[in-house]
Amino acid sequence: MPQSVIRETFGHLPDGTAVERVRLRTAGGFEARIITYGAALQSLLVPDRSGELADVVLGFDNLEAYTVPRRYYGMTVGRYANRIAGAGFELDGVHVALAANEPPNALHGGSEGFSRKVWTIAATEDGETPAVTLALHSPDGDENYPGALDVRATYRISAPRELTIDYIANSSRPTVISLTNHSFFNLDGVATGADILGHRLRIAADAFLAIDENRIPQPGPPRDVTGTPFDFREAQGIGARINDPDEQLRRGRGYDHNFCLREASGLRLAARVEAPRFGRTMEVHTNQPGLQVYSGNYLDGSVIGKYGRRYQQYDALCLEPQNWPDAPNRPDFPSSRLDPGDSYRNHSVYRFFAR
Repeated sequence: MPQSVIRETFGHLPDGTAVERVRLRTAGGFEARIITYGAALQSLLVPDRSGELADVVLGFDNLEAYTVPRRYYGMTVGRYANRIAGAGFELDGVHVALAANEPPNALHGGSEGFSRKVWTIAATEDGETPAVTLALHSPDGDENYPGALDVRATYRISAPRELTIDYIANSSRPTVISLTNHSFFNLDGVATGADILGHRLRIAADAFLAIDENRIPQPGPPRDVTGTPFDFREAQGIGARINDPDEQLRRGRGYDHNFCLREASGLRLAARVEAPRFGRTMEVHTNQPGLQVYSGNYLDGSVIGKYGRRYQQYDALCLEPQNWPDAPNRPDFPSSRLDPGDSYRNHSVYRFFAR
């Protein structure tokens, strides 16, 4: 069996800080490549029905491309994934003001956030289920969030064609938290140049959060998916209804919405994506209450990524297990609060099949 864990240098930041890449491999060729910058999934090699491997996540071959602001390809985002309305919230009677890095809102943890930090390799594990654990200390007041936060992100090949991502965090003071991985998936393979409109998607959700013009959840309860382009309870082509004259699709320029998963907690199936061309299928299982579905609406060809590809609109799909957006301002949403002595846990599993 080939070596299952390989550490190598991926590049250096302008101040000389080294960024490493860890390759987790199985004998069948399934391979995940993780970089310490942003604790990002840089590459994921998955076989198709013929056994041919392809990289199924958008990203870059060099560190410099990852350091440009507002590029979240494969990144770990936090302290709070998604949007917080008005770039602030109240916690125990105190107003916490955040950077409005997507005016007027805070997005994905702020101006820097966890996606622009160099994480430390805390441990690697060789063998049949190779893994790497990355660590980050976020001091009290980082991006103005209260509490010193210690975070661990573990990537593990937990089965021959299965990648597990675990986030665990503890805080010194009451705070809010929601972490996720922001990978852009194209199951036909990045190199093909194909879009994801022909991928078929099924989501285990009966409701979604309707958004306002600033892509913040509207007041009131989640909206029933019945009779809308957001009904993916049975598999539907992602592109089948994406251009429907629907106000929510217009506001997101496609799908950019939180789906409210049926069960409140526990590891369960959140979504299934099938790519008929080469037969790859991905299931996402998670313990999180929400799944943000983003159809790559703002990819505009201005970014050149792996294989010399210009990433265009609808070139990839993000399925991000997380808490609901703006939950710190919404007591009617699942709580995002983390108190000292408690642990935050996001456990998500990406299972791949070929048919």
